[in-house]
Amino acid sequence: MYQYQSDTTQFLNQYLQENPEVAAERLDNRAILWDVELSPEEQSDFAAAALPKKPYAYQPD
Repeated sequence: MYQYQSDTTQFLNQYLQENPEVAAERLDNRAILWDVELSPEEQSDFAAAALPKKPYAYQPD
């Protein structure tokens, strides 16, 4: 089975293997930005702030 890995991928894999604390920091930072749970009140606020879509996006107003 042929599994090509670019030089960049090999470097990153080796770097993360040699520096496991970086992998932990990546997970912590991901939790800050992406793994956020919104309360029902926040979700309703976002839904209320959404603008209606135009039927054709490229039509000038």
